Amino acid sequence: MRVLTFAALFFGILGWSRLGAQAPAAGGGFPGLDADPRALDYARRGASRPYTWQELAGIALWASGDGAGRFMDRILGAAAEIAASPSLPPDLRGRGEFILGYIHDRILKQYSERQTRVDEIFVNGRYNCVSSAVLYVILAASQGIEAWGVMTRDHAFVTLRAGKETIDVETTNPYGFDPGSRREFHDDFGRLTGFAYVPARSYRDRADISPLELISLIFSNRIAGLESRGRYGESVPLALNRAALLSLRSNPVSSPFFADPREDLTDRLLNFGIALVRAGKEEDALRWAALAGERYPHERWEEFIYGSLNNLLVKLIRSQRFTEGRTALNDWASALSRDNRSRLNTLITDAELTHQSSRIRTLRDAEAGLGAVNNAETGRILSPSRAAEMRTFVLLKAGEILAAEQGWQKALVFLENAVKQYGRNSQLDNALRVFRSNRTTEIHNRFADFFNGRKYDEALRVVREGLAELPGNRQLQSDLSRVEQALRNKPAP
Repeated sequence: MRVLTFAALFFGILGWSRLGAQAPAAGGGFPGLDADPRALDYARRGASRPYTWQELAGIALWASGDGAGRFMDRILGAAAEIAASPSLPPDLRGRGEFILGYIHDRILKQYSERQTRVDEIFVNGRYNCVSSAVLYVILAASQGIEAWGVMTRDHAFVTLRAGKETIDVETTNPYGFDPGSRREFHDDFGRLTGFAYVPARSYRDRADISPLELISLIFSNRIAGLESRGRYGESVPLALNRAALLSLRSNPVSSPFFADPREDLTDRLLNFGIALVRAGKEEDALRWAALAGERYPHERWEEFIYGSLNNLLVKLIRSQRFTEGRTALNDWASALSRDNRSRLNTLITDAELTHQSSRIRTLRDAEAGLGAVNNAETGRILSPSRAAEMRTFVLLKAGEILAAEQGWQKALVFLENAVKQYGRNSQLDNALRVFRSNRTTEIHNRFADFFNGRKYDEALRVVREGLAELPGNRQLQSDLSRVEQALRNKPAP
């Protein structure tokens, strides 16, 4: 016996909350954004006076999906039959208990947790706590009994007033009148045949809700059922109708268990948009945000637009469609906070620079890439750490190109100057070791050519120039020792 509940589906930047398998249609598959005109008409009727029980019956059938009121005659007939029954007690308490027995004897047949619609009760007799409570409140009102709903975290029932007494009614149980009291049963001759007893339930948190608010739970449960099956678009009109129906309440209930109709509507609108994104229809999701956000503004739309646009940009970036990404960001810039605009701009810029860096083939390419990275850091588009990472990649590419075109000496000088300008890091330090080793090998090989050819004076010149360039280099110091030894041992002419 529980009231079905639902919650908004929230999303992160790239990881959206997991939704059901059924994706909404793209393009023209948007749900309407206008409530049924009857919703506001019903709201107005109760704004200045209590609803009649017939009005409550009509609203309940409409909320259930029976807009034509096909089952109104069944409710009117039940009320007439109760009123005409010779067994109907004259006192309010007795009438309240009689009505509970009547609906279970004549109408309610089988408890079904998700059967929240009043019209369906008359089709197959199935009911849950909400549909049975709504039906009870209507029939109680038809017999002059003031009754209203009570809601807990996962359940709904009824309270009625009988003089100065208030009595709870568990409408899902034929013996649920005034739970905790024991009732005697007698046969036709007045003899006691047994007792019926329904234990009283201890509800730590309970909230009284008006008959209209009780009826609105039919919408809530229908929405929960639809969204559990991934039918997010179909839940939107129900939320619109619920919000309009409850829009003119003079004393709205304040309870964490009773979903605020406006916030509930926002949840439904956003959930439909999130479903579009999960289906890979980010552009449809953004169009939906433009339509629904204008009609029903809320601060949460900005975060939804940011998440949807982020996902779209990631898709465009992966296809290297950077210009389209820039256009999309510019189109939605006014709907984003400065921080979110900055984050998405960084996303695109980072991708553009990464792509540009991967295509470096010449020194001119490297020079352009280095300038772009420096400008992005200066403009605070890239963080210093990310700029340093990308700059290092460009510098290493430039060093490799320079080494291939002009030799390791030029490449080593270039990299040493880059370290002086931009600072050291492990990658540049490792590259310097490699470049020095390669330059050392280059010098040593020239030295070895002269040395092996017994051209010791040329070999000495090469190694001394090398040590001037790479002071303290062990390999070159060893070469120097060898050539000096060779010169000392050289026979006099």
